[in-house]
Amino acid sequence: MKLIKILSLSIVLLVVSKTTAQEFKLGKVSVAELEQKVHPKDSAAPAAILYKKGKARIEFDQSEGDFVTLTDVEVRIKVYKKEGYEWANHKVWYYKMSGLNEKVSFSDAYTYNLVGGKIEKTKLKTEGTFDEVLNKFRAQKKITMPNVKEGSVIEFNYTIKSPSDRLIREWDFQETIPVNYCEFTTCVPEYYVFNSRQKGYFFPKMTVEKSPRSIIFTSKERSEGRVSTTTFSTDKVDYIETRTTYVAQDFPAMKEEAFVNNMDNYVSSIQHELAMTKFPNSQMRMYSTDWESVVKTIYNYETFGPELNKTGYYEDDLKALLAGKNTPEEKIWVILNHVKANVKWNGYTGYDCDNGVKKAYKEKTGNIGDINLMLTSMLRFAGLTANPVLLSTRENGIALFPNRTAFDYVVAAVETPQGNLLLDASNKFSTPNILPFRTINWTGRLIRKDGTSQEIDLTPKKASNDIVFMTYSIDADGKVSGKTRRQYTDHMAMITREKIDGVKQEDYLEKLENKSGKIEISDYSRTNEKDILLPAIETYAFTGSNLCEIIGGKIYINPMLFFTNDKNPFKQEIREYPVDFGFPQMDKFNITIEIPEGFTVETLPAPAIINMEDNAGSFEFNVGANGNRLQVVIANKINEAIFSAEKYEMLKEYYKTMIAKETEKIVLKRI
Repeated sequence: MKLIKILSLSIVLLVVSKTTAQEFKLGKVSVAELEQKVHPKDSAAPAAILYKKGKARIEFDQSEGDFVTLTDVEVRIKVYKKEGYEWANHKVWYYKMSGLNEKVSFSDAYTYNLVGGKIEKTKLKTEGTFDEVLNKFRAQKKITMPNVKEGSVIEFNYTIKSPSDRLIREWDFQETIPVNYCEFTTCVPEYYVFNSRQKGYFFPKMTVEKSPRSIIFTSKERSEGRVSTTTFSTDKVDYIETRTTYVAQDFPAMKEEAFVNNMDNYVSSIQHELAMTKFPNSQMRMYSTDWESVVKTIYNYETFGPELNKTGYYEDDLKALLAGKNTPEEKIWVILNHVKANVKWNGYTGYDCDNGVKKAYKEKTGNIGDINLMLTSMLRFAGLTANPVLLSTRENGIALFPNRTAFDYVVAAVETPQGNLLLDASNKFSTPNILPFRTINWTGRLIRKDGTSQEIDLTPKKASNDIVFMTYSIDADGKVSGKTRRQYTDHMAMITREKIDGVKQEDYLEKLENKSGKIEISDYSRTNEKDILLPAIETYAFTGSNLCEIIGGKIYINPMLFFTNDKNPFKQEIREYPVDFGFPQMDKFNITIEIPEGFTVETLPAPAIINMEDNAGSFEFNVGANGNRLQVVIANKINEAIFSAEKYEMLKEYYKTMIAKETEKIVLKRI
């Protein structure tokens, strides 16, 4: 994909140059900053980062007796509008679990306002600081700044202390508001080698310096004898520290755009991954350097590879289920349904086990690793060639560079003559090769028993359909009465089933009526609710008094009624990010219209066909008349799941033309 080429190219484009750092100090807010009414380069911005400085340093902690990572951050924010008040709330997540208990502390947090020409300073009080548990692995510390108004300037700093010497957090140079100045520095002893990689479309400037540092070890020794004495000695260890500084100036705000899988994939940022350690008098130790080493490391985790070999806890149950099942399809379906029915997802992702497969099976709950590694093991037990596939969810971002945190999910793959069949037992509506939408994120990596791996394309090739059959009649007053049958297949069916699952029918119908232009729905029914291999179907009757326009005795009607698309989702002049539909799809409408007695057709929209280049998509519009009946067939096919930014203009024009055609009216006149 071109995005990978662009982002990978950023590694090469890192320019080592001297950059003069601007002088920013907490507490030195100026009158000019407080008087500024709008951002000079983005007048629509509700707020802006005036400056943000961070320093991640790996230092020896005498009390810990080891190296730790300290990250210091200073931030100054200008609030221009009420919509920018949300920037008065800041949160910092941290690990809170056995073996990795980080600490976050805020300080020097003030709000500044201009009152009567003088600067008024309000300090953050203790009650404005909160700790929240996010999950069993993470917590977050939050602050809510006081006395925030339009025109306020907010500043604060915080420190993250991590007992790990191997974690340098990702640093973002862009936000959803403009960033005037941003600086990030890493200070790394010579004993560590980190791979650093940038992503995004704007790159900061970089400087590298090396300087001598030292560690002083103080030890004491007590001698026993007639007179006890204590002697102190010191040892000094010298080392070289590499100091790398990245500086970004006047970076624009990240703007939300339609059909983006995760905006974080395109934010200008720097990532660090530990590649190697080389301590004195110790062997060099290699970490993540390429995908093969990454997956081997993961496979050897106690909570991953060994869990695949455990079978005793399910063998008796599975033998009974597989009795009489001879084909691979039968075995796959019965095993997938068995895991779905017996182990519920606890909401936690993760490619390795949390509870462990045996405990998860017994307690009937587990994380993604528990569920899908168990599924893989059962498929192997049934004689199928099954392997785990590591992937990154859409929320986690695209796994562009080799590192162990690139993945946060695992599914099962069964090798068949037609290719790999992907399975996920965490979603009750998922079927073979129809994975939950959260997992459709470019590529994953399949791991075999021998530790080798290969890239797996996660993008579906088969189109998912949304097909509508609609028949309706119009009376002389413009009232419309009709019936609709809507049929969803594959990913469309799964998403629809997820949307209506657990929702009361009356609540669902109320939303549907309001969304569809205040129609009234009756005789609603669903088909194939439990048989998820078949299309999801819903049917209903409807009436509406505001679906037509009567002007000068003529009836104007849009043939698609409440299904009409009247807004182009692609509004930006220039698109920097790929357009991600998730999967190929087709929307099709077969519409039969009965015109009222005493009326005839004055105007029908002309038929139309629109084809995008390289068979990327097509739109067809056909309408015909036969007596008092009109037949309309409309089909929109999107054949590519992902469109590169270079194809944006073509896609934008395609939607513009399609929407113009869909919104053309049929005109009926009196005979």
